[in-house]
Amino acid sequence: MSTAGSPDDELPGEGIPGGGVYEWYRRGLDLLASGDPAAAATLLGRAAEAEPGSRSILEALARAQYDAGRYADAIDSFAQLAAGNPTDDYAHFGLGLAASRAGDLGLAAEHLALAVAMRPDLAHYARALRGVRARRASQRGSA
Repeated sequence: MSTAGSPDDELPGEGIPGGGVYEWYRRGLDLLASGDPAAAATLLGRAAEAEPGSRSILEALARAQYDAGRYADAIDSFAQLAAGNPTDDYAHFGLGLAASRAGDLGLAAEHLALAVAMRPDLAHYARALRGVRARRASQRGSA
């Protein structure tokens, strides 16, 4: 049973969860952590519409979109993060992963290379870049 004003409540006739933007954000993170990225992306999308300047909400939304397999949306969200802060290695990494999943290996390699240049100490960044470069080479070889 929900209490009045909890994030699980909806405003009458609007299909919008009750509570404020922070509650939507927290509930979205909980949904993402519990393995429901599609629901998290929906809720975090509402939060991002209400607070378009929030990098925390946008990053969580991008992660949820990626995990839900909405790669084009994740590319857009990670690109907004990277545009707002070009030195955000995680935004470039996420953009590169989403582009890779979407099949845009050129975009993926570009942003993964930026992430690796910013954080050469993170082995998973370098592994992702090597994987994309190998896929590109394989595609070129079979063309």
